[in-house]
Amino acid sequence: MTAPTPTDRRFLGRLSLPERRFVADALRTETVGGVLLLVAAVVALVWANTPLKDSYATIRDFHIGPAALGLDLSIQHWAADGLLAIFFFVAGIELKRELVAGELRDPKAAALPVAAAICGMAAPALVYTLVNTLGDGSMDGWAVPTATDIAFALAVLAVIGTSLPSALRAFLLTLAVVDDLFAILIIAIFFTGDLNFAALGGALAGLAVFWLLLRKGVRGWYVYVPLALVIWGLMYNSGVHATIAGVAMGLMLRCTTRDGEEHSPGEHIEHLVRPISAGLAVPLFALFSAGVAISGGAIGNVFTQPVTLGVVLGLVVGKAIGIFGGTWLTARFTKAELNPDLAWADVFAVATLAGIGFTVSLLIGELAFAGDAALTDEVKAAVLVGSLIAAVLASVLLKLRVRKYQALCAEEERDEDQDGIPDIYEEHMPEYHLRMADIYERKAAEHRERARLAGASRGEADRPA
Repeated sequence: MTAPTPTDRRFLGRLSLPERRFVADALRTETVGGVLLLVAAVVALVWANTPLKDSYATIRDFHIGPAALGLDLSIQHWAADGLLAIFFFVAGIELKRELVAGELRDPKAAALPVAAAICGMAAPALVYTLVNTLGDGSMDGWAVPTATDIAFALAVLAVIGTSLPSALRAFLLTLAVVDDLFAILIIAIFFTGDLNFAALGGALAGLAVFWLLLRKGVRGWYVYVPLALVIWGLMYNSGVHATIAGVAMGLMLRCTTRDGEEHSPGEHIEHLVRPISAGLAVPLFALFSAGVAISGGAIGNVFTQPVTLGVVLGLVVGKAIGIFGGTWLTARFTKAELNPDLAWADVFAVATLAGIGFTVSLLIGELAFAGDAALTDEVKAAVLVGSLIAAVLASVLLKLRVRKYQALCAEEERDEDQDGIPDIYEEHMPEYHLRMADIYERKAAEHRERARLAGASRGEADRPA
């Protein structure tokens, strides 16, 4: 039995049952990946701040790969340019699915998360620009605080509790998908070096072959994996950041089902690749990117230098104000209405949580200050500090409303007729009410029988001997 899709389109209203199940599965994997990401970051920080720090630098800077193909890269670059391509491949599939089957397919429903994401990237950039204009700092890092790390944000949710309503979780996930799209555009437009047109042409030709094979229905990992590696290598040598190849291939996958299909090819491949991305690629990137030397003086410098202060304030202040302000203004001047079960304080808490910028922020920091190793490490420290502050503030704000969230989740999960579908999705179906009436009649008959037996027992007890 399947429940029909609800027609409630209120902002942060109830999700359709298929969308809710997809979000739950995606968040489950991302949450585990976020915990691994957190562990990898802690290991990197400890490793880089102990007597073993020289071994960390040696491994991170060790070069491996075929120099003849232009791929003699350090371990750190393999993680940033190679493994993160897997992460962006999954991001491309997520974006494609949201565009054709998710929240972004409906322009009215997409308006809020898109506006929130745009404002949530513009405001941190403006905060960074303002701080560095006043403090005479470098403008090169304006894009560092613009990204949201969904895996890390969901890891925080896993730590503080799982009672957040599905609508808020879906808003955070959709917001992060749109955020990833704009982060990809920023990398492609502002961090592309001198172009090698021959390599770029080869990469585009490879993408065309990839698309043609998909349209012809060709199957087999042994066809696509070697082709994907060739496309990635050509894209890297073209001067365009290699992760763009992953995004492009992800966007080409079909994410709608056809007759006889339970899952689309995109969903199937995402199911296979997401654990590799969340459980291996992103944690390894964090392991070789988050290892910065941190001391009391270094932490102090984060709040005194304009570049690092701009990153921290961009993540903590810019993200929260941008996302909340963009969402409120869009709702104020459109027909969108906030779910009456939630408050704007809940939106602000999620906006604050989006200030956790880790994976993509670290990547952009490396690209923005590639020629200055010392400043790169300082910017990484600022990303870590800003993300930590945002996580703590969001945790406090979400904990203040935890009882309300628990009540909402309990209502979402209630299944009194035990048919596997939450009752909230069936309350408009006559069959549901007939089943419930039958259940209540059986319970009423059971209680009447118990009352009769209790009365009989009392009568026997009161009878004189």
